[in-house]
Amino acid sequence: MNLSRRSLSRRGLLAATTATALTSAAPAAAAGGEGGSGGGRRLRTGFERLAADGYALLDGERVGVVTNPTGVTRDVRHIVDVMHADQRVNLVAVFGPEHGFRGTAQAGGSEGRYDDPATGLPVYDTYQKSGKALADIFTASGVDTIVFDIQDVGARFYTYIWTLFDCMESAELAGKRFVVLDRPNPVTGRGAYGPVLHKEFATFVGRQPIAQAHGMTVTELALLFNGEFLERPVELETVRMTGWKRSDFYDASALPWVPPSPNMPTPETALVYSGTCLFEGTNLSEGRGTTRPFELIGADGIDRKWAEAANEAGLRGVHFREAYFAPTFSKFQGKTIGGVQLHVHDRESFDPVRTGIALLITAKRTWSGFAWRPDNWIDKLTGTTRVRTMIDAGADTDEVVAGWHDDLARFRAVRRRYLHYR
Repeated sequence: MNLSRRSLSRRGLLAATTATALTSAAPAAAAGGEGGSGGGRRLRTGFERLAADGYALLDGERVGVVTNPTGVTRDVRHIVDVMHADQRVNLVAVFGPEHGFRGTAQAGGSEGRYDDPATGLPVYDTYQKSGKALADIFTASGVDTIVFDIQDVGARFYTYIWTLFDCMESAELAGKRFVVLDRPNPVTGRGAYGPVLHKEFATFVGRQPIAQAHGMTVTELALLFNGEFLERPVELETVRMTGWKRSDFYDASALPWVPPSPNMPTPETALVYSGTCLFEGTNLSEGRGTTRPFELIGADGIDRKWAEAANEAGLRGVHFREAYFAPTFSKFQGKTIGGVQLHVHDRESFDPVRTGIALLITAKRTWSGFAWRPDNWIDKLTGTTRVRTMIDAGADTDEVVAGWHDDLARFRAVRRRYLHYR
């Protein structure tokens, strides 16, 4: 099975990671079987491999699971329901992130502490909890091992990877073992793009200096966190996928898509999100309250000039359509506004971060009402003041992108040491 058991010092982590990556690459590339669209490859998630091994990693342990609605099997049963019904697993607790375990809360919300009606298990709220406060929750739950299984979307400011980081840090404080089950990066793992966070801008939308589009899976991120950022590494074990290639988009997995959050309805949303989420830092709507969040961007008073300017920017893989829409909630609720809709026609060449920067620049140049959020939230999203100040100074897209070149090169060099898959 080659389930990756980890209990490593910081010094030993790099060598062990490199060795494991070499041994796991061959079966991942050679995995066969029915299903999937990747030339006969059958992707098996971390949970599928854990279950197929009879949950041997969890034998004799009191187990808690950090998960949300994306923690499902291929036939869309939730892994908590599956494990709760299996006598081989002593599942005693569930931990919910932002939006909650069952996904009932909107952005910036959670479900609080309750008992799950389906299983009777206690559900603890991890949202905006870290350090000793979260460690105390793990201790009070009575678990020995904490399992993480959540679908990420590949962007630094998507909060589930920081739930992962916080839970790893707090698990170490509480003396708990930590197991991460892998799922695909839906927008591929081909590369890392965008600015790298500067530590003075660390928040829950970016705790550590990684790229805006990180190009990693959650097990790769867990090893990166443990090796580079955690002051005291946690006892970490990872269960990798087989049958996944770094070039695979989500549809190659043949897995069902469950929205990881209310405004991430499709894999196409995830494809643009690491760029267009930057509009959360402006007075424009990022499409929340529509059926195409992060694909529709606009504001009151914008007309066709923005779409024309965006199409003239020479961005690869994407067209922009003049669009009008009325958000049902969030910015401009109930008001018909103008803007653009992104239509990605070549996802192989599409660069979401560069596209997001070009859209900010063209919006500012074509709409006199453009403004940053007064709290400079854009600096938290980009992880630096440089993007905002360069755009305000009249820089073009190439100049802004060049501004993060050195930081990104350094991150890419570190990132390479933690990659599992080919």
